[in-house]
Amino acid sequence: MIVEIITPEKKLFAGETTMVRVPGSKGSFQMLNNHAPIVSTLEKGMITVRKPEGEELSFEIKSGLVECKKNKIVILVE
Repeated sequence: MIVEIITPEKKLFAGETTMVRVPGSKGSFQMLNNHAPIVSTLEKGMITVRKPEGEELSFEIKSGLVECKKNKIVILVE
């Protein structure tokens, strides 16, 4: 699936992933390939992205929004 993590100033990450974990407002959750469509607000915490080769990247955020639809995830963060 394709993931984009965007701040008001720049794009933090864009690329193919196998897993994304986000700090949702009602608790942390992860999205895998073919995840059901979802829109959620995000709280302060860490976003973890796992690339196809297994490398994991983490991004600390203050708040944000996530939308997952048709194997594309867009995360707007502050």
